[in-house]
Amino acid sequence: MSSTQKQHLHYSMIIQWSDEDQAFIVSIPEFPGNLTHGDTYEEAVKQGEDLIESLIMWAQQDGIPLPEPQVFATH
Repeated sequence: MSSTQKQHLHYSMIIQWSDEDQAFIVSIPEFPGNLTHGDTYEEAVKQGEDLIESLIMWAQQDGIPLPEPQVFATH
């Protein structure tokens, strides 16, 4: 597994069903405005992982610092 693939495991995905699109829509909170989708939940997860990897790669290519991953905290 490459460092980019390992790094994507720390970013969040929000997966929601869209009646309008008849698909699962995936948003990445750390990268606002970037969406993908899948016809099944499993496909949406894969598309979300691919999007995160691409966003990391593009940021690195452009010399843009990566956002900090959101961390789930329990109290």
